[in-house]
Amino acid sequence: MMVNASADLATQTQARKADHLRICLEEDVQFRQTTNGLERYRFTHCCLPELDFDEIDLQTQFLGKSLGAPLLVSSMTGGTDIAKTINTRLAHVAQHYRLAMGVGSQRVAVENPDVTDTFAVRSVAPDILLFANIGAVQLNYNYGLDECRRVVESIEADALVLHLNPLQECVQTRGDKNFRGLLDKIQVLCSKISVPVVAKEVGNGISTEMAKKLIEAGVSAIDVAGAGGTSWAKVEAERAKDFKQRRLGATFADWGIPTADCVLGVRSVSADVPLIASGGLRDGVDAAKTFALGADLAGLATPFLKAAADSVEALDELVQVLIAEMTTVLFCTGQGSIEDFKRADCLHPLQ
Repeated sequence: MMVNASADLATQTQARKADHLRICLEEDVQFRQTTNGLERYRFTHCCLPELDFDEIDLQTQFLGKSLGAPLLVSSMTGGTDIAKTINTRLAHVAQHYRLAMGVGSQRVAVENPDVTDTFAVRSVAPDILLFANIGAVQLNYNYGLDECRRVVESIEADALVLHLNPLQECVQTRGDKNFRGLLDKIQVLCSKISVPVVAKEVGNGISTEMAKKLIEAGVSAIDVAGAGGTSWAKVEAERAKDFKQRRLGATFADWGIPTADCVLGVRSVSADVPLIASGGLRDGVDAAKTFALGADLAGLATPFLKAAADSVEALDELVQVLIAEMTTVLFCTGQGSIEDFKRADCLHPLQ
């Protein structure tokens, strides 16, 4: 009976992952009222940069690895054949441009090891900064250090993302909603696992107070994943079969903390924690604004997902555009490198 139950659970999880991918590609599941907050800021233009555009340096370091540009291909997918194709395409481009990359939740691979290869991208991206991924709430559902080690080792990841998704679990049919005691379990995990742990929301943001608690618990980095991009309440509402869950998704479709506010909040409690800004970023100007606010990396999901569903060529063009946009921001603010740019006072709130 236990074997059948485990098989059924794995099948359900795989079906959910396939639904998530289809819905994100085909349906309108973006925030509508709540924005990422970046529109409230504007750069001061420098009419005489005294720079050679071709010498502007976007290289940076994150968690001890060198990156060609401060971009993260955010955690998205895995567990299905199409997910394998998408992850492989994403990894090819991440390797070429030396970008960081995260895979989607690997719970499905713990339940069904046969789909581990849909996440495994080291063969095409041997040098990238690669994040494994598991839901923090699973620590309350029979997951522990062994399972976390397994998801890291199975894809040869450099770090482990623990994603935090209480709203998604509330809207998801039969979601895992027992979050009691998780902070203590995260602290134990951080002290025992051999790779850095990144605390990441899934699109509703990490508050100042929660950032402080997570840092004190020992997480090595934070990905704020603020509001303004994909609404996972909307995604789960699209999947829901009953009125209550669909209504919950509609009610909470715009719930969350704007990404800009999250970045400022985290930096207010820690000047040096490695910080990823994601949640509704759509171009290189958005990314640059987050760097000016204090982020170290900018994570994008939907733009990369849609390009990857098209072709490697579409992905390559997207990365070239993002890099050109970020470089243009640096050029037109008179800054020759990302490090100089982050120290410059060139972004200001609109009056």
